[in-house]
Amino acid sequence: MRIAQLAGQPRAKRILQYALSSDKVSHAYLFSGPPGSGRLKMAMAFAQALFCEQGGDDACGHCLECRKFEHGNQPDLHLIEPEGSSIKIDQIRELQRELAYRNIQAGRKVYIMQRAETMTLQAANSLLKFLEEPQTPVVAILLTDNGQAMLPTIRSRTQLVPFMPLAPQEMLQALTDEGHPQLAARAAVHLASGLDACRALIQQNGFAEMRNVVIQLGKDSLNRFTAAMLSLQQIMKTELAEQPQLLLSLLALWYKDMIHFQAGRQESLVFIDQLDWIGNHAYARPAEGWVACMEHTLEAGKRIRAHVSPQLALEQLLIRVQEG
Repeated sequence: MRIAQLAGQPRAKRILQYALSSDKVSHAYLFSGPPGSGRLKMAMAFAQALFCEQGGDDACGHCLECRKFEHGNQPDLHLIEPEGSSIKIDQIRELQRELAYRNIQAGRKVYIMQRAETMTLQAANSLLKFLEEPQTPVVAILLTDNGQAMLPTIRSRTQLVPFMPLAPQEMLQALTDEGHPQLAARAAVHLASGLDACRALIQQNGFAEMRNVVIQLGKDSLNRFTAAMLSLQQIMKTELAEQPQLLLSLLALWYKDMIHFQAGRQESLVFIDQLDWIGNHAYARPAEGWVACMEHTLEAGKRIRAHVSPQLALEQLLIRVQEG
């Protein structure tokens, strides 16, 4: 995948594409940002561009080197992951041996290190020596959740490429472009952090059913108390009862949609397929009332985490919502 095709991260793209187009590629980069921000995919896209025969600010996707890369046949790309809980000195030594092999060739070599902050002190010091005496055709890409957890001496010898959490709209566009159902994706981007987590949630058994259950429960909770309690009792007899926190998170988004509608932000609705119903009921309570419903929902989640029975916590929630 090309750099330009990846979701979000405009600053990271500018840094990397400028380095490519100006032929000012650093010998080492530190990709720092939260989980789910797309660091690994960006690292792979950058690596492909580094190998691309066409040059320019991105991979062409057509040359021999790009095709080799996309088929996993690029021998000069090395991926390093923690063995167990950490990256160990033996892994760094092995990497150095691999990079020194065939060093008479002019071709560039790239290594991508995931969770670089887990390096042992010995491993970090060994890598530091390697960074201080870089072999010209070698490019290091270190990935970390927290750049401040890296040794200052390593930070000073790498170019920082900051990654920000992806905005829900960016993730929604990426997911729909991939062919995921839009209604499920609209909910997932507000519940999960990062595209991988969103994909996993969308594909989770029962997620679409949970969404439908929440719509009915959300409607009944406002003015059909008996129906809501009966619906809840039925839910608690199914596998959906094993995920009360997901149910509550979706229910909070349902009440939040009422506020979005009042504020004229229809494009922000999670339950966009319920626009007509929401439009007819959003003004049944002031915005403060819907905020109170969200607070009751969050409180129910806290009670469940404190080992209160999920059914009891949810029943109390319905009572509080009815009371306003």
